[in-house]
Amino acid sequence: MSRRIAGPAGKLAIDDGGQGHPVLFVHSLAGNTSHWSAQLDHLRKTRRAVALDLRGHGRSEAPGNGDYAIEALAADIGMVADALGLERFALVGHSMGAGVALAYAGAHPERLTHLFVADPIGDGTQTPEAEVSPFLQALDSPAYVEVIEGYWSSIAGPNGAVLERLLRDLRETPRETVVRGLHAVRDFDPNPALARFRGPTLAVVTPANDYPYSMHRLGPGLPHLVVEGTGHWLQLDRPAEINRILDRFLKE
Repeated sequence: MSRRIAGPAGKLAIDDGGQGHPVLFVHSLAGNTSHWSAQLDHLRKTRRAVALDLRGHGRSEAPGNGDYAIEALAADIGMVADALGLERFALVGHSMGAGVALAYAGAHPERLTHLFVADPIGDGTQTPEAEVSPFLQALDSPAYVEVIEGYWSSIAGPNGAVLERLLRDLRETPRETVVRGLHAVRDFDPNPALARFRGPTLAVVTPANDYPYSMHRLGPGLPHLVVEGTGHWLQLDRPAEINRILDRFLKE
C-alpha cells in the first residue's frame, strides 16, 4: 500500500505491505522506494516490509527549511516508524540512506533489532578536502548536470539499464536536494552513532568502498561482506544475492 503521512518537515511517501516482523528500508541520495522493490517483494512473503521516500525525494515533500542534515533525515524514519506503529524493527539503508539509518540507530538503539547497511557512506569529515571541495563547488556552477551525471555514471557499474534508471531518478530529484544532500554527507561523522548502537549490524560493500574512513573500518570495525562485480547500487545490480544475504542476517 502506497500513501503519504505527516513528516517532521512535510508529507512523506511510504510503500507498506506484508505481515510479520517489520523491516524498514531507506534509499540513497536521489533514490526512492522503488530502489528496494526486489527486496520488498521478497520479504513480504514472510515479513512486513516498508520503504519510505526521504524528504525531497520521490513523492515526499521537500522541507521548507531546506534541512537535509543526516540527523534531520533520520527524523523522517522516526515519524514513519511511529505513524505505522513499528515499536521494534529491522532497519536497512543504502549509501546516504545507510548513514541516515545509522543516525537513527544511534539515537534510538532500543527500537532496532538489526541494522543492515549497503555500500554505506563513511566519515565525511575525513574525506580529503582537495577532492571533495572542487566537486561540491562544481555542483553550484552551470556545470551541475554534467558533473553530477558524470559522477553517477562513474559509480553505477556495468549494467546500462540500471544506469539509465538511476539517471532518470537523479534528474527527477530537485537540484537543491542533491546538493544539500552531498554537503550533508561531507559533514556527517558516523562515529558517535556507531558507539551507541551495539545491536546486530552488517555492512555489505563493493570493493571500491574500502577507505580508512569507510563505515565498516571505523572504530573497532563492523562485520562486513564484499560483493564483487557490481556498481554502487548493489540491490539493483544483484537483487537475488542481496536478498539471500539479508535473509541470513535477519535470521540471526
